[in-house]
Parts: sequence; C-alpha cells; structure tokens
Amino acid sequence: MTPLKLYLLRAVHDWAVDSGFTPQVLVDATAVGVKVPPGYVENGRIILNMHPKAVSHLEFSAAALRFSARFAAQSFRVEIPYPAVLAIYARENSQGITFPETPAADKTEPGPDGKPPEDKPPGKGPTLRVVK
Repeated sequence: MTPLKLYLLRAVHDWAVDSGFTPQVLVDATAVGVKVPPGYVENGRIILNMHPKAVSHLEFSAAALRFSARFAAQSFRVEIPYPAVLAIYARENSQGITFPETPAADKTEPGPDGKPPEDKPPGKGPTLRVVK
C-alpha cells in the first residue's frame, strides 16, 4: 500500500515548483533508514532544498524519498523514509504541510544488515491534534 504522505509530499513539491517557490523538507535525521550528510544535521534534524535545480534523480518511491544533491561540492545520495519527513513547505512563504513526529519507540538502530529489527513492537497509530 502506498502511503498517503507520498502523495501529499509530491503535491506540495509540485505546487511549490509550479508557483516559482523553493520546496524544502524538514527531516528527522535520527529516524531509521535516513541517509543524509551528517555534517549538516542540527539537533537531530535537517532541512533539504528539493528544487529541481538543486537536486537530481528525484524519486518519490513507495518506501522513501530519494535524490542526489551536492553538499560542499560533493555529490551525496539522499534517502528519506516517509516516516522521517516532518514537513514540506515553500521556503519563500512557509506554506506547506507538517506531519506528526515519529514516536521515540520507532527510532531504533538498524540491525547488522542495515534494516530495522523485525521484533519491534508496533507504534501507536496516527493521532489528530488541534493547532491554534
């Protein structure tokens, strides 16, 4: 099943680019499976520019957001599983969508094969909250 977040991310990305804005994603860099340049992570989070002029090979796959970008003149293949995406928005006006943070229980270290352990108990389901 394809996650709803994939479609929401793609929609906001396309809207931002079509409107002449710069789409950016806020990522929980401590989540399992996140591959971002560690030197750019602050307080466990990273903001990444996803404008087509800033990235190449952008892919909204069924499991993760993937693209290549340059950091300090070095190419880096970025991979962000959808649960790690906290927000996508336009840099110029901050309009976009925020998502709930993954509970700490879901932030386990990957096993020796690079995949999360299979015996992890399921996390709580989605919740709604009122934002004033």
